[in-house]
Amino acid sequence: MKRIVSILLASVVAAVALTAQNRSLKDIQQDFVDLRFGMFIHYNIPTYTPEDWPDPDAPADLFNPTKLDCRQWALAAKSANMTYGCLTTKHHSGFCIWDTATTDYNVMNSPYGKDVVRQFVDAFRAEGLKVMLYYSILDTHHRLRPGYIVPEHVDMVKAQLRELLTGYGEISAIIIDGWDAPWSRISYDEIPFEEIYALVKELQPECLLMDLNAAKYPAEGMFYTDIKSYEQNAGQHISKETNTLPALSCMPIQKTWFWKEYMPYTPVKDPRMIVEDNIRPMKDVFCNFILNVAPNRDGLMDDNALEALRQIGRMWKKEKDLPVLGNVPEPFVSRNLAKGKRVESSWSYDCDIMDLANDDSFRTRWVSHPLVENPFLTVYLGSEQAVNAVSVTQGAGMDGIKDYYLEYRRAGQWRPLAEGHDEGRVKILRFPAVVADAIKINIRSSKGTTSGTAASGSEEVSGASFVSIAEIGIYNERSR
Repeated sequence: MKRIVSILLASVVAAVALTAQNRSLKDIQQDFVDLRFGMFIHYNIPTYTPEDWPDPDAPADLFNPTKLDCRQWALAAKSANMTYGCLTTKHHSGFCIWDTATTDYNVMNSPYGKDVVRQFVDAFRAEGLKVMLYYSILDTHHRLRPGYIVPEHVDMVKAQLRELLTGYGEISAIIIDGWDAPWSRISYDEIPFEEIYALVKELQPECLLMDLNAAKYPAEGMFYTDIKSYEQNAGQHISKETNTLPALSCMPIQKTWFWKEYMPYTPVKDPRMIVEDNIRPMKDVFCNFILNVAPNRDGLMDDNALEALRQIGRMWKKEKDLPVLGNVPEPFVSRNLAKGKRVESSWSYDCDIMDLANDDSFRTRWVSHPLVENPFLTVYLGSEQAVNAVSVTQGAGMDGIKDYYLEYRRAGQWRPLAEGHDEGRVKILRFPAVVADAIKINIRSSKGTTSGTAASGSEEVSGASFVSIAEIGIYNERSR
């Protein structure tokens, strides 16, 4: 009898595990959006320097809190009705605040000598709060920066993420920074995004990987992240009217992300503004709001920040009826095979030539001349290779491409591939893999026309309709 019960119990456990593993990404994204409000905690070596970007060789001896209390942080989060916390395990200067075997530049070699990540996850879980971790790819101490990246850096990133995702229990999300941003200049090719993404999902299938890449990638598409992100201090703001993708918006309650000496004596942001301009309206556009509260050099949060959090908690409680995400496309995580490759097109307009359609910048664009009735753009891949997805992002503010179709070239012959009939700025076509050495997009029609006239040399083109492509992406995606 005991053996039968054990077998049944094992079967139930296996079934539960299988069900958990089979949850869709959209379900996990919905869970994240439904968390609504959380606490960002920037606490690391910069806490002990006057700048958020300290000397890359600042000594570990600087890190020496005398009263560090992660339970105080967790109780502060609960007082504001937050549902989770996210801690900076490693910021851009490379200091690790967990017990890592990957580098000596870590908290165990500081005067404090204790694993801060361990205390954080234990304290927040004890208060019923979810746990997320922040991790910077850019690492100035270990020279993981443009011009210095070697294979050992990739190995270090993987080893550090493996430690964080295997040693600290369930992690709801990894928030990554300093990667393929205009200011970090570390590409998804140098530190291969697809490999890192696959590792995270292998270690914790339900852990979201969120890259803070909004400085580069358009709001309308899911590129290299499970969640769209908006850093308000950097001028990134979600549309409170039109966003339909799962998103995160972040800002600090103090002036800067890390604690500075003036903060106990300087007013923090107005709690009512935080509630009325951020937490409440973001509910209807699928946006989770995370508010940074910086612990001081003792390892505690200042009284003015604690009082503001209590005021937020008195003004806002998590709603019961939350909106349901609609159609969310799978994010692109594979290398863009089109980047920097040779391109040709029909007649371009003025200086917006075809090479701007795959220059890895969404701020530039190829524009077809309005006298061309059926524009095309061709990307030559250099050799025959597998392709199973294409993205087309139109130039901001230009007329929408409406009807279009793709062709691929193999063994010198052009063949039909896929077609689309939509007006969104970011167009996505996924299809069974083909082998091709070139991909062509042909545009049958675009939405509407521009107002007024468009100059063309010495001519003016009245009521011209402009077709533009900011970036074309070509991918060979792994099965997920």
